Amino acid sequence: MVFHPPKGRTGLARIMAAAAYSRDGLLAAFRGEAAFRQLVALHAVLVPLSFFCPVSRGERALMIAACLLSFIVELFNSAIEAVVDRISAERHPLSKNAKDMGSAAQSVALILIAAVWGVILLG
Repeated sequence: MVFHPPKGRTGLARIMAAAAYSRDGLLAAFRGEAAFRQLVALHAVLVPLSFFCPVSRGERALMIAACLLSFIVELFNSAIEAVVDRISAERHPLSKNAKDMGSAAQSVALILIAAVWGVILLG
């Protein structure tokens, strides 16, 4: 086995750089993606609302986790769209499929939120 020395930063410097990259990604999503801003608005209502619902801590955690999952899916969806747009602006069936699948993933995440909240709140 060949040893390859670590590339770039290590230790705390790597963690700090990763945190900065993550901040930059969140800011890019917020500034450039209307869908991400809409999710922020939706979850700015849902997450605090979960603390006023008569549910257990575990149920509240599931309600909030479902919301956070939709953020993750939207970040991946936006990343897919950015890469597809970077490769080419021309219309191509594979590009359409990639973007449509990312959109479908977000739709499933939103259905998951509705299902989790509905099952917990409506029993």
